[in-house]
Amino acid sequence: MVDLPYVCPSDGGRRLPIMRVGIVILPDQRWSESQRRWRQAEAWGFDHAWTYDHLGWRDLVDGPWFDSVPTLTAAATVTSRIRLGTLVASPNFRHPVHFAREVTALDDISGGRVLLGLGSGGIGFDSAVLGGETLPPRQRVDRFAEFTELLDAILRTDRVDWRGDWYASVDARNNPGCVQTPRVPFVVAANGPRSMKLVARFGQGWVTTGLGGDDMAAWWRTVTDLSGQLDRTLEAAGRDPATLDRYLSLDSAPVFSLSSAAFFTDAVARAADLGFTDVITHWPRESSWYAGDEAVLREVATTVLPGLG
Repeated sequence: MVDLPYVCPSDGGRRLPIMRVGIVILPDQRWSESQRRWRQAEAWGFDHAWTYDHLGWRDLVDGPWFDSVPTLTAAATVTSRIRLGTLVASPNFRHPVHFAREVTALDDISGGRVLLGLGSGGIGFDSAVLGGETLPPRQRVDRFAEFTELLDAILRTDRVDWRGDWYASVDARNNPGCVQTPRVPFVVAANGPRSMKLVARFGQGWVTTGLGGDDMAAWWRTVTDLSGQLDRTLEAAGRDPATLDRYLSLDSAPVFSLSSAAFFTDAVARAADLGFTDVITHWPRESSWYAGDEAVLREVATTVLPGLG
């Protein structure tokens, strides 16, 4: 861990590691309300801001919910620096040909600030609402591999012909291409060996949620194991680990990362010790998922973030 000469007043004088911090803003409010959060995330100095890419999510499916692409497009128009991303887009309801057009437009509107989080897609509302069958894990990864490869091809190359088991494209165009070259960065979600191979092949970043656990110690053990597994995957693929950013979604743990500034600071330090370059928290909500106090978020933003590099 590399330390900066900064002392966190909320953590008894502890020095903080170099770390980039992102925040998820769920698309569960009308833009007239939620735009304040995107503006504030940038003003506070967060490095990246994300939103979920679902047609509906868990028990929030019965409340307000908005699509990720127009949400991020709107966010791009009210910010100028912060990077913007999907956490994460999946093949559950997206086709690479059309999605490539959306991503290209979003990268253009944002001035090259897109981070494209990609995942295999889970079970639940997204996998059922279109009337299709819920795929078992192996088939979801098969589909994800094809989705990622075709999306990569279209974003890099104009006039793509492709036919696979899950997708096809005929003379798919990408003109004018992404602002970022050779394409927007892929941040690939992976907690298993096959998806980690996709990280090594296509990812500019890796994002993990860990593998659950009844307590924080158990969750951190899974994160440690996954980090080691990724190291071995990169080595087998001949990929230099220094070419890959590592993102940890802190709020997949049993305790919300913004429970207190001290708790958040400790999580950042532990993530840095494991080689993560980035951590991601969530904007506190009044109830249900990620329930918390915005006062803690403000404290973290104003007293912790300035010392993280």
